[in-house]
Amino acid sequence: MNYLSAESIGKTYNDKWLFRDVTLGISQGEKFAFVGNNGVGKSTLLRILTGEIQPDGGRVSLRQGIRLGFLTQQPSVPEDTIIKDVLFSESNEIAKVVKEYEYCLQHPESTGDRMQVVLERMEELKAWDYEAKVHEVIGKLGVPDLDKKFGQLSGGQKKRIFLAQLLLQEPDLLIMDEPTNHLDLTAIEWLENYLSGQNITLIMVTHDRYFLDSVATEIIELDRGQLFRYKGNYAYYLEKKEQREEILKAEVSKARNLLKKELDWMRRQPKARGTKAKYRIEAFYDLQEKASQDLRKEKLELDIKEARQGGKILEVEHITKGYGSLPIVSDFSYVFKKNDRIGVVGKNGVGKSTFLDMLTGKLQPDSGEVIRGVTTKFGYFTQEAISLNLNNRLIEEVKEIAEFITLSDGSQVSASKFLDSFLFPPEKQYNYINKLSGGEKKRLQLLKLLVTNPNFLILDEPTNDFDIDTLNVLEDFLDKFTGCLLLVSHDRYFMDHLVNQLFVFEGDGQIRLFNGNYSDYRDWLEENEQVEAPVKKQDAPAEKKAETTEKRKASFKEKEEYGKLQGEIDKLEREKKDVIEKLNGGSTDHKQLQAWSAEIERIGNAIDEKTLRWIELSELIEAN
Repeated sequence: MNYLSAESIGKTYNDKWLFRDVTLGISQGEKFAFVGNNGVGKSTLLRILTGEIQPDGGRVSLRQGIRLGFLTQQPSVPEDTIIKDVLFSESNEIAKVVKEYEYCLQHPESTGDRMQVVLERMEELKAWDYEAKVHEVIGKLGVPDLDKKFGQLSGGQKKRIFLAQLLLQEPDLLIMDEPTNHLDLTAIEWLENYLSGQNITLIMVTHDRYFLDSVATEIIELDRGQLFRYKGNYAYYLEKKEQREEILKAEVSKARNLLKKELDWMRRQPKARGTKAKYRIEAFYDLQEKASQDLRKEKLELDIKEARQGGKILEVEHITKGYGSLPIVSDFSYVFKKNDRIGVVGKNGVGKSTFLDMLTGKLQPDSGEVIRGVTTKFGYFTQEAISLNLNNRLIEEVKEIAEFITLSDGSQVSASKFLDSFLFPPEKQYNYINKLSGGEKKRLQLLKLLVTNPNFLILDEPTNDFDIDTLNVLEDFLDKFTGCLLLVSHDRYFMDHLVNQLFVFEGDGQIRLFNGNYSDYRDWLEENEQVEAPVKKQDAPAEKKAETTEKRKASFKEKEEYGKLQGEIDKLEREKKDVIEKLNGGSTDHKQLQAWSAEIERIGNAIDEKTLRWIELSELIEAN
């Protein structure tokens, strides 16, 4: 079933076409990922597909009855709005009653009668599944206290609120612009699994290469105003993209050679030409258009001279930091060595940025000491553009640091030339910084950092707002960087390719040192979970026995649940039988057989879960 169609759409910007004659359709269960350089129009295309802005040509049509949800990079809502009012739509009856139920849970002073009315309404609307989903979504995305005002949240928290709101609305078609920005690694992995579900239909823009690989069924590149589609993973896309560009180069080269001959013919022809010549004239103009294509691609160039690094770099001795009763770092020590390449991981709000601020001297520990080597020169890239003077012009901002910049080979270039290598051509260099886009401000921040010739780079979420090509260039530069690197990033691909050790923030001030990259750490966690699982199963009977010896009484809700469970189990058994019959029906469709097998497994797990709950409740009720 086709959900959305775009036919020959186009959009102009400053009298130039961003893209034109773009045609696209998405059907149920498809997941498209748009990629392309910053400024090619990916976000604009999404906004056209949602109807937020109108195209300058063509049309977009949404199938009747299909509900569309859109996650933008810059959502907005009145600052005094309460979080729960953002999350729960007043037009959704189930959402309204779940909102009331959540309120009663968070406010124990609520009357018993009020709670009873809510419970009955929840039962009437069969809202328990939705309530469970609410808890899962707000828990996994790290949504703060629901009674907080929107204006009290950080930029990252606001983005997570809108992501939670979108998922709870359960639209038929999701359109998302950079959904992983401002999420920690745990939340990204959960969202990845959620969006990979068979019933999700999705169009997204993302630069997260692991996320793209796991979720997208098709990669669509927007380049030079056209769409190019690739049914495969990120590695397949890179391979086919390179082939396409090589073919295009050959075609343009051939067209330019042929154009020289045709141009000579055009000049020699008299003004009055016959009909036969008109076809050749038309072909000449088509050839001219092809030959005049500009194949040059703007590419970020990173090149700096690193400051000399001495034997003593940075020593951290028993540092401790906390805010009130909340420990951030507890008695942490480490001696940094030459060419250390360390990733910093942990949930949002656990204190990673505070830790970095202590290393650089922006913040003092409560106890302990951070001792910096005489030759150590930090380059600290933060999440906020606080180092930029928004009232300066670009060229003024760089010249305040240096008129000339020394490159790795010892040569020097002017501030203007260095800006040009960072994709800020001369015509842009006199623009005011407050007019730059988010990605351009990030690029300027990186430029200012490298101008100082650091030998110890500390990068706090450097990948936000950069396109994939820029990330590849930055990755290559950091891979060759011979100084120390300390990296905080939610981009697992970026992290895996650059670090060989981790500082893992586990909460309560504890920091674990782990040898390996992020994927190694995830494998280690999974192995530990598998080892611990049998122990938990052995302990279960003792725990259950302890519970039953208390001989507490079953609540009214538990009795109601017990009465419904047998019917639910019988229904699942019938569903399982029906799927088994389909599986045994002689189909040769491999994908369908896999889907049926997975469905039998899911139903079997649900039957086991409900049966265990039925046994637990029957023992409780019989003991009363």
